[in-house]
Amino acid sequence: MKIIYYSIVTVLLLSFTGCKKFLDINQDPNNPTKVQESLILSPVELYTTTQIAAGYPSVTTAYWTQQLALNQESPNIDTYRITPTDVNNTWSFDLYPAIFYNLRTLISNADQKGSTAYSGVGKVLLAYNLAVCTDLWGDIPYSQAFQALNGTKPIYDSQESIYKVIQSTLDDAIAKLSSTSSGKAIGSDDFIYGGNLGAWKKFAYTLKARYYLRLSKAAGYSAATQADLALAALQNGFASNADNASITYVGTAKAENPWYQNTLPGAGGVVLSSYLVNILKANNDPRLPVLANQGSGSNYIGRTSGTAAATDPTIYATVGTFYGGYIDGNDSGSAAPVFLATYAEALFIKAEATLYKSGAAAATPIYNSAIGAHMDMLKVAAADKATYLAAHATLDATTPLKTIIGEKYIADFLSLEVYNDWRRTGYPALSVVQNAFKPYIPQRFPYPSQEITSNPQPQQSIATSTKVWWAN
Repeated sequence: MKIIYYSIVTVLLLSFTGCKKFLDINQDPNNPTKVQESLILSPVELYTTTQIAAGYPSVTTAYWTQQLALNQESPNIDTYRITPTDVNNTWSFDLYPAIFYNLRTLISNADQKGSTAYSGVGKVLLAYNLAVCTDLWGDIPYSQAFQALNGTKPIYDSQESIYKVIQSTLDDAIAKLSSTSSGKAIGSDDFIYGGNLGAWKKFAYTLKARYYLRLSKAAGYSAATQADLALAALQNGFASNADNASITYVGTAKAENPWYQNTLPGAGGVVLSSYLVNILKANNDPRLPVLANQGSGSNYIGRTSGTAAATDPTIYATVGTFYGGYIDGNDSGSAAPVFLATYAEALFIKAEATLYKSGAAAATPIYNSAIGAHMDMLKVAAADKATYLAAHATLDATTPLKTIIGEKYIADFLSLEVYNDWRRTGYPALSVVQNAFKPYIPQRFPYPSQEITSNPQPQQSIATSTKVWWAN
């Protein structure tokens, strides 16, 4: 997506010029010291969906949670081979300069102008991406991170403190989005909600619930308390699929959905994992034809990660066009959406929180509604939905959380939340793949080599087998 890429780099370079001090003389109009908020918002939103929600972090964790597989010989990222060099771009280009720096610039400029709409939206996006960063690495630099431009070697903030920043940032965002004096209105530069501040508030509240429940197993935190907080936030969160936070790509050349690009022939052999496909087939799940494109013999065949390349002409199932996957002769996936959060996820959060507070009986109807919401989003036929729900209407009597997260695993297809839920709850019960490069599924990303070289910290020696704070 070179058009999007160049526009983002342009904003990045322009916003960095704001750090320079110039003499008080005539300014070059072609090199402004400040960039309008509207010119920052669009590229940062696209960066968030293209490089994060459907970029390297999501592709990698989809392999590790066995939703996707690589049709390649081991070792590779599919079999847990990940190095500090592999994550350089995500940290050193995507998250810190392109997203965090530009969002901080957007928010600062908006606050100076009294533009509460832009400030509020910027804070929601900042909280979302900050959570992605700390969830992947644990402790990260933030409070001093942007002093690095002045030569400071920033300290690493604890993950617990980052989570407090995330919640306070979302609280600030909600206050800004609720302001009656919102300043300059947001419009077509907002690719997610088109300037609908009410929708952004629902998104902020839904994220609050997501991050409250993330700490349900964290040391010193109570699952019941976190459930209460999540349920309170959800009262103002998503109320239907119309509230889903997503960007739908244009689909024209160089502006295709990133999952379309990820699954093009020659993109590395990205196919569906046999683990996911077998679950869907065993359950007679009507979502299978939507989540997947057929392979050999008009059948759905998933690849078992870590196995040798097939010697027969097997064609494995691939990502369905609804989510952007490529299928030969059909480019509809190129114009598909990338989701940041959905109503179905919100209902699964509510079901889990209700389970902690009131038990399985109270959680069951919400769990059913969550499955139904995802099927509605996929436009599954009403009769097929009813048949599936009738067969999967109850929670496991012994381990009801297993049932909730098992269905959420499908509804959050290709989302980073699948990896977060697995680390937090242990569900689904994944096994190490065959011929694994490491004898464990990584619990975190390694710190990037560029960061290790330029800003050495004790945390950087933590092994990828070590759980992040909230998963302990």
